[in-house]
Amino acid sequence: MQLSIDLTGREILVTGSDTATRQAVRRYEAAGAIVSRLSTPHGASHDGPLPERPFLVAAVDDGQPGWEALLERCRATGIPVAAEPAAGPAGQVTLVGGGPGTTELLTVAAIKALRDADVIFYDRLAPYQELPSLSTAELVDVGKRPGHHPVSQSGIEELMVNAALAGRNVVRLKGGDPYVFGRGGEEVAACVKAGVPVRVISGVTSAISVPAAAGIPVTHREVSHMFTVVSGHAPLTEKEHTHLAGLGGTIVVLMGIGTLHQLAAGLRRAGMRADMPMAVVERGYRPGQRTTIAELGTITTAAADCTNPAVLVIGDVVRVAEANRGSAEAAADLDRLAASLMGA
Repeated sequence: MQLSIDLTGREILVTGSDTATRQAVRRYEAAGAIVSRLSTPHGASHDGPLPERPFLVAAVDDGQPGWEALLERCRATGIPVAAEPAAGPAGQVTLVGGGPGTTELLTVAAIKALRDADVIFYDRLAPYQELPSLSTAELVDVGKRPGHHPVSQSGIEELMVNAALAGRNVVRLKGGDPYVFGRGGEEVAACVKAGVPVRVISGVTSAISVPAAAGIPVTHREVSHMFTVVSGHAPLTEKEHTHLAGLGGTIVVLMGIGTLHQLAAGLRRAGMRADMPMAVVERGYRPGQRTTIAELGTITTAAADCTNPAVLVIGDVVRVAEANRGSAEAAADLDRLAASLMGA
């Protein structure tokens, strides 16, 4: 059960060491509370005057013995006590995979890392719109758009490292998975070079989740037993087209609208049949999600008005999705017909 209480103007006493309580203090202040801090069980260290009778005591688990006696006295006098987790480690970086852009596909570990962060550097494809409800951290937009890179990759790495060296718990929130065309390896290397502890929380990659949002499985029994993920940022070489066409299975291309013409032509030159089904899934899991389905020989015309972010899917699994969609629609039609007959 979750309860919401208006804390505006309420006096809150936060107990625990300065390091452990820094995020709890920030959360209560963000909620409009008047926050006082007690840093040791015996009151030897506190921040400002302590309230005579606080509205709530927020007890942060800082691992120090001696707090329980104080908390029992509060409970005995009718002062509510709320247990709060200790702040995340200071001076470290966590790369978090944000999935395809919806908070519903954030992992439990990602949610916890965002909650514990002091500062979050986020990309435009990450689920940043709802960050204020997930964290009270400082939010910094470092997202790059086609032809517009307000913060360079080296600049992002410098921001992360400097924030961690200043003692902050840093989260780098990226769309998809940090290690799938997310430059996560470069950012880890920058942290290691600077002596900053760094960890990676995997995310749900758009290579699988966005086709799934359109009902397309990247593998399917007796249709495709493999899939290849390709970056669409730069045109492929003739040798790469030949290898892709010869592999079989499913080809998934991320952010491939800009190179769609070269890809389709290259695969045709490499021998892929013109009637190979192909799908373009735009804005997966976002408002305006749209799927365009055609054949390899006609996709450039069919997808003429498609834009990134988009995922391209090439392979017979696209027909599986079409068949499943047709079956689902037929079943829905039968249900509607049965309901109307019963009503009659």
